[in-house]
Amino acid sequence: MIRAWLDLPTYGTFVTLALLYYGVALALVVLTCASPLRGPVSRLNGIVAPFFSSVAVLFGLLTGFLGYDVTERNRQASRAVQAEAGELQNLYTLSVASVTDMRDIRIALKGYASSVLLDEWPAAHGESAPRTNAAYDVLLNELSEPAISRDASAAVHVAMLSAAVRVGTARNARLSLSTDRTSDLKWISVLLLGVITQVALTLVHLDKPRAMLAALTVFGTGAIVALGMIALQEDPFGGVFRVSPKPIERLLALPDTVAPPAPAQPPATAPPSAAPK
Repeated sequence: MIRAWLDLPTYGTFVTLALLYYGVALALVVLTCASPLRGPVSRLNGIVAPFFSSVAVLFGLLTGFLGYDVTERNRQASRAVQAEAGELQNLYTLSVASVTDMRDIRIALKGYASSVLLDEWPAAHGESAPRTNAAYDVLLNELSEPAISRDASAAVHVAMLSAAVRVGTARNARLSLSTDRTSDLKWISVLLLGVITQVALTLVHLDKPRAMLAALTVFGTGAIVALGMIALQEDPFGGVFRVSPKPIERLLALPDTVAPPAPAQPPATAPPSAAPK
Protein backbone atom coordinates (compact mmCIF):
# COMPACT_ATOMS: atom_id res chain seq x y z
CA MET A 1 0.00 0.00 0.00
CA ILE A 2 2.81 2.43 0.89
CA ARG A 3 4.66 1.50 -2.32
CA ALA A 4 1.58 2.22 -4.43
CA TRP A 5 1.04 5.56 -2.68
CA LEU A 6 4.65 6.67 -3.17
CA ASP A 7 4.44 5.79 -6.87
CA LEU A 8 1.49 8.15 -7.41
CA PRO A 9 2.03 11.43 -9.30
CA THR A 10 2.48 14.67 -7.36
CA TYR A 11 -1.19 15.59 -7.13
CA GLY A 12 -2.10 12.03 -6.11
CA THR A 13 0.37 12.14 -3.21
CA PHE A 14 -1.04 15.37 -1.79
CA VAL A 15 -4.66 14.42 -2.44
CA THR A 16 -4.19 11.14 -0.56
CA LEU A 17 -2.66 12.93 2.42
CA ALA A 18 -5.44 15.52 2.36
CA LEU A 19 -8.11 12.82 2.36
CA LEU A 20 -6.39 11.15 5.31
CA TYR A 21 -5.81 14.11 7.61
CA TYR A 22 -8.78 16.28 6.66
CA GLY A 23 -10.99 13.20 6.74
CA VAL A 24 -9.75 12.27 10.23
CA ALA A 25 -10.27 15.88 11.37
CA LEU A 26 -13.85 15.90 10.09
CA ALA A 27 -14.55 12.51 11.66
CA LEU A 28 -13.21 13.67 15.03
CA VAL A 29 -15.31 16.85 14.96
CA VAL A 30 -18.45 14.90 14.08
CA LEU A 31 -17.68 12.27 16.72
CA THR A 32 -17.25 14.82 19.52
CA CYS A 33 -19.99 17.27 18.51
CA ALA A 34 -22.79 15.56 16.55
CA SER A 35 -22.74 11.83 17.21
CA PRO A 36 -24.39 9.56 19.80
CA LEU A 37 -20.96 9.17 21.40
CA ARG A 38 -20.80 12.87 22.22
CA GLY A 39 -21.83 12.29 25.84
CA PRO A 40 -19.25 9.61 26.72
CA VAL A 41 -16.51 11.52 24.90
CA SER A 42 -17.34 14.78 26.73
CA ARG A 43 -16.53 13.05 30.03
CA LEU A 44 -12.88 13.13 28.98
CA ASN A 45 -12.92 16.91 29.19
CA GLY A 46 -10.21 18.28 31.45
CA ILE A 47 -7.07 16.96 29.75
CA VAL A 48 -4.51 19.76 29.96
CA ALA A 49 -3.04 21.34 26.84
CA PRO A 50 0.59 20.22 27.45
CA PHE A 51 -0.59 16.63 26.88
CA PHE A 52 -0.72 17.40 23.15
CA SER A 53 2.99 18.21 23.02
CA SER A 54 4.01 14.72 24.21
CA VAL A 55 2.56 13.17 21.06
CA ALA A 56 3.49 16.04 18.75
CA VAL A 57 7.17 15.76 19.72
CA LEU A 58 7.20 12.08 18.76
CA PHE A 59 5.56 12.92 15.44
CA GLY A 60 8.09 15.69 14.78
CA LEU A 61 11.08 13.50 15.65
CA LEU A 62 9.99 10.61 13.45
CA THR A 63 9.19 12.98 10.59
CA GLY A 64 12.67 14.49 10.93
CA PHE A 65 14.32 11.07 10.90
CA LEU A 66 12.27 10.08 7.87
CA GLY A 67 13.19 13.26 6.02
CA TYR A 68 16.87 12.76 6.83
CA ASP A 69 16.84 9.20 5.47
CA VAL A 70 15.27 10.32 2.20
CA THR A 71 17.56 13.35 1.83
CA GLU A 72 20.70 11.35 2.59
CA ARG A 73 19.78 8.75 -0.03
CA ASN A 74 19.35 11.51 -2.60
CA ARG A 75 22.77 12.90 -1.68
CA GLN A 76 24.34 9.49 -2.16
CA ALA A 77 22.61 9.12 -5.53
CA SER A 78 23.90 12.53 -6.64
CA ARG A 79 27.43 11.64 -5.50
CA ALA A 80 27.27 8.33 -7.40
CA VAL A 81 26.29 10.11 -10.63
CA GLN A 82 28.99 12.73 -10.12
CA ALA A 83 31.59 10.02 -9.45
CA GLU A 84 30.60 8.09 -12.57
CA ALA A 85 30.74 11.19 -14.75
CA GLY A 86 33.98 12.34 -13.11
CA GLU A 87 35.77 9.06 -13.79
CA LEU A 88 34.55 9.08 -17.39
CA GLN A 89 35.90 12.61 -17.72
CA ASN A 90 39.24 11.48 -16.25
CA LEU A 91 39.36 8.64 -18.75
CA TYR A 92 38.65 11.03 -21.62
CA THR A 93 41.34 13.45 -20.43
CA LEU A 94 43.93 10.69 -20.20
CA SER A 95 43.09 9.57 -23.75
CA VAL A 96 43.56 13.13 -24.99
CA ALA A 97 46.79 13.72 -23.07
CA SER A 98 48.37 10.53 -24.36
CA VAL A 99 50.87 10.74 -27.19
CA THR A 100 49.06 7.94 -29.07
CA ASP A 101 45.76 8.13 -30.93
CA MET A 102 42.98 6.84 -28.63
CA ARG A 103 39.98 7.83 -30.71
CA ASP A 104 38.46 4.35 -30.42
CA ILE A 105 38.52 4.61 -26.64
CA ARG A 106 36.76 7.98 -26.74
CA ILE A 107 34.10 6.58 -29.08
CA ALA A 108 33.55 3.60 -26.74
CA LEU A 109 33.38 5.97 -23.75
CA LYS A 110 30.70 8.11 -25.39
CA GLY A 111 28.83 4.97 -26.46
CA TYR A 112 28.67 3.89 -22.82
CA ALA A 113 27.50 7.33 -21.67
CA SER A 114 24.82 7.40 -24.39
CA SER A 115 23.59 3.95 -23.39
CA VAL A 116 23.36 5.00 -19.74
CA LEU A 117 21.17 7.97 -20.66
CA LEU A 118 18.96 6.23 -23.23
CA ASP A 119 18.66 2.66 -21.94
CA GLU A 120 19.46 2.53 -18.24
CA TRP A 121 18.42 5.89 -16.80
CA PRO A 122 14.75 5.91 -17.92
CA ALA A 123 14.13 2.45 -16.42
CA ALA A 124 15.70 3.16 -12.99
CA HIS A 125 14.51 -0.16 -11.55
CA GLY A 126 17.88 -1.23 -10.24
CA GLU A 127 18.49 -3.64 -13.11
CA SER A 128 21.33 -3.02 -15.50
CA ALA A 129 20.38 -2.57 -19.14
CA PRO A 130 21.85 -5.22 -21.50
CA ARG A 131 22.95 -2.57 -23.99
CA THR A 132 24.74 -0.66 -21.24
CA ASN A 133 26.49 -3.84 -20.12
CA ALA A 134 27.62 -4.41 -23.69
CA ALA A 135 28.83 -0.81 -24.03
CA TYR A 136 30.82 -1.11 -20.80
CA ASP A 137 32.37 -4.35 -22.03
CA VAL A 138 33.39 -2.65 -25.27
CA LEU A 139 35.03 0.14 -23.28
CA LEU A 140 36.96 -2.36 -21.15
CA ASN A 141 38.04 -4.29 -24.24
CA GLU A 142 39.41 -1.12 -25.81
CA LEU A 143 41.28 -0.29 -22.61
CA SER A 144 42.71 -3.81 -22.32
CA GLU A 145 44.80 -3.54 -25.47
CA PRO A 146 48.45 -4.33 -24.59
CA ALA A 147 49.57 -1.78 -27.17
CA ILE A 148 48.53 1.03 -24.83
CA SER A 149 51.29 0.15 -22.35
CA ARG A 150 53.81 -0.07 -25.17
CA ASP A 151 52.88 3.15 -26.93
CA ALA A 152 51.61 5.40 -24.11
CA SER A 153 53.49 3.96 -21.06
CA ALA A 154 52.39 1.53 -18.39
CA ALA A 155 51.52 4.33 -15.96
CA VAL A 156 48.92 5.80 -18.34
CA HIS A 157 47.49 2.36 -19.03
CA VAL A 158 47.11 1.57 -15.32
CA ALA A 159 45.50 4.96 -14.65
CA MET A 160 42.97 4.43 -17.44
CA LEU A 161 42.08 0.92 -16.31
CA SER A 162 41.67 2.15 -12.71
CA ALA A 163 39.34 4.92 -13.88
CA ALA A 164 37.26 2.39 -15.85
CA VAL A 165 36.94 0.16 -12.78
CA ARG A 166 35.78 3.12 -10.70
CA VAL A 167 33.19 3.90 -13.39
CA GLY A 168 31.76 0.41 -12.90
CA THR A 169 31.75 0.84 -9.11
CA ALA A 170 29.90 4.16 -9.34
CA ARG A 171 27.44 2.64 -11.79
CA ASN A 172 26.66 -0.20 -9.38
CA ALA A 173 26.09 2.33 -6.59
CA ARG A 174 23.72 4.30 -8.84
CA LEU A 175 21.72 1.20 -9.74
CA SER A 176 21.52 0.15 -6.10
CA LEU A 177 20.27 3.55 -4.97
CA SER A 178 17.65 3.64 -7.73
CA THR A 179 15.69 0.90 -5.93
CA ASP A 180 16.57 1.80 -2.35
CA ARG A 181 13.43 2.91 -0.53
CA THR A 182 12.59 3.91 3.01
CA SER A 183 11.13 1.12 5.10
CA ASP A 184 7.34 0.91 4.87
CA LEU A 185 7.25 0.62 8.66
CA LYS A 186 8.75 4.10 9.04
CA TRP A 187 6.14 5.61 6.75
CA ILE A 188 3.31 3.80 8.53
CA SER A 189 4.63 4.93 11.92
CA VAL A 190 4.79 8.58 10.85
CA LEU A 191 1.34 8.53 9.25
CA LEU A 192 -0.23 6.90 12.31
CA LEU A 193 1.49 9.29 14.70
CA GLY A 194 0.02 12.15 12.69
CA VAL A 195 -3.45 10.72 13.25
CA ILE A 196 -2.73 10.17 16.97
CA THR A 197 -1.58 13.78 17.22
CA GLN A 198 -4.93 14.86 15.79
CA VAL A 199 -6.67 12.77 18.45
CA ALA A 200 -4.56 14.49 21.13
CA LEU A 201 -5.58 17.89 19.72
CA THR A 202 -9.20 16.85 19.90
CA LEU A 203 -8.93 15.80 23.55
CA VAL A 204 -7.55 19.15 24.67
CA HIS A 205 -10.32 21.08 22.83
CA LEU A 206 -13.42 19.09 23.78
CA ASP A 207 -15.17 22.16 25.19
CA LYS A 208 -14.29 24.40 22.23
CA PRO A 209 -15.52 22.93 18.94
CA ARG A 210 -14.43 25.88 16.77
CA ALA A 211 -10.96 25.95 18.26
CA MET A 212 -10.80 22.19 17.80
CA LEU A 213 -11.67 22.43 14.10
CA ALA A 214 -9.16 25.25 13.58
CA ALA A 215 -6.36 23.35 15.36
CA LEU A 216 -7.06 20.13 13.45
CA THR A 217 -7.12 22.00 10.13
CA VAL A 218 -3.83 23.82 10.78
CA PHE A 219 -2.06 20.68 11.97
CA GLY A 220 -3.45 18.64 9.08
CA THR A 221 -2.25 21.22 6.57
CA GLY A 222 1.23 21.21 8.08
CA ALA A 223 1.40 17.42 8.06
CA ILE A 224 0.23 17.28 4.43
CA VAL A 225 2.88 19.75 3.28
CA ALA A 226 5.74 18.16 5.28
CA LEU A 227 5.00 14.54 4.45
CA GLY A 228 4.11 15.35 0.85
CA MET A 229 7.44 17.07 0.23
CA ILE A 230 9.31 14.14 1.75
CA ALA A 231 7.32 11.65 -0.34
CA LEU A 232 8.19 13.52 -3.55
CA GLN A 233 11.89 12.89 -2.85
CA GLU A 234 11.50 9.18 -2.14
CA ASP A 235 12.67 8.15 -5.61
CA PRO A 236 16.08 9.75 -6.31
CA PHE A 237 15.86 9.11 -10.08
CA GLY A 238 12.18 9.91 -10.61
CA GLY A 239 9.58 12.43 -9.59
CA VAL A 240 9.95 16.16 -9.16
CA PHE A 241 13.23 16.30 -7.23
CA ARG A 242 15.14 13.63 -9.15
CA VAL A 243 18.89 13.59 -9.61
CA SER A 244 19.92 15.30 -12.84
CA PRO A 245 21.76 13.29 -15.54
CA LYS A 246 23.51 16.44 -16.85
CA PRO A 247 26.99 15.44 -15.59
CA ILE A 248 26.87 12.41 -17.91
CA GLU A 249 25.15 14.34 -20.71
CA ARG A 250 28.09 16.76 -20.88
CA LEU A 251 30.36 13.91 -21.94
CA LEU A 252 28.43 13.49 -25.19
CA ALA A 253 29.45 16.99 -26.25
CA LEU A 254 33.17 16.12 -26.13
CA PRO A 255 34.80 15.60 -29.54
CA ASP A 256 35.97 12.17 -30.69
CA THR A 257 38.92 13.52 -32.64
CA VAL A 258 41.33 15.91 -31.00
CA ALA A 259 43.52 18.09 -33.17
CA PRO A 260 47.23 17.71 -32.44
CA PRO A 261 48.90 20.69 -30.80
CA ALA A 262 50.47 23.20 -33.17
CA PRO A 263 54.26 23.01 -33.37
CA ALA A 264 56.11 25.60 -31.37
CA GLN A 265 57.29 28.54 -33.42
CA PRO A 266 60.96 29.50 -33.07
CA PRO A 267 61.51 32.85 -31.37
CA ALA A 268 61.76 35.75 -33.74
CA THR A 269 65.26 37.20 -34.08
CA ALA A 270 65.90 40.91 -34.35
CA PRO A 271 67.28 42.11 -37.71
CA PRO A 272 71.02 42.78 -37.63
CA SER A 273 71.89 46.40 -37.01
CA ALA A 274 73.79 48.35 -39.63
CA ALA A 275 77.56 48.20 -39.28
CA PRO A 276 79.10 51.50 -38.17
CA LYS A 277 81.06 53.37 -40.78
